[in-house]
Amino acid sequence: MRIYLDVCCLNRPFDDQSQTRVRDETLAVQAILDAVDRGLHDLVGSQMMRIELKAIRDVVRRRKVRALLPAKLLALDDAVHRRARELMVQGFRAADAVHVAAAERIAADVLVTTDDRLARRGKRLAKRLRVRVADVLSFVEELQG
Repeated sequence: MRIYLDVCCLNRPFDDQSQTRVRDETLAVQAILDAVDRGLHDLVGSQMMRIELKAIRDVVRRRKVRALLPAKLLALDDAVHRRARELMVQGFRAADAVHVAAAERIAADVLVTTDDRLARRGKRLAKRLRVRVADVLSFVEELQG
């Protein structure tokens, strides 16, 4: 399976773990990354990830998140940008639209997120998308179930 983890997922292990939800999502992200390390799934991504990394002010955290990125990232070409504009018309925020468009272009099976708004919109518009959008907890439950 080709899994596209958005940057909020890759950030989760470095968030404050005092909240139950954050700890649960961290464990879920780690389970996905472990499965990728074992060769069970492929981690895919796009240059949008590098763009979002620039917003992380903490240099150490940015380095740690960068280490989790897939080795090869899809370039953001005109086709991705056109599709992202279409998705923005459907209500996706700009960065989310680029992630969805890139995940579609790279033929990911699923785009996994900790962003509730993105997960809800992805589910609501599932028939209009060429990639499934799932929240990290539900996705890992499926993988383990």
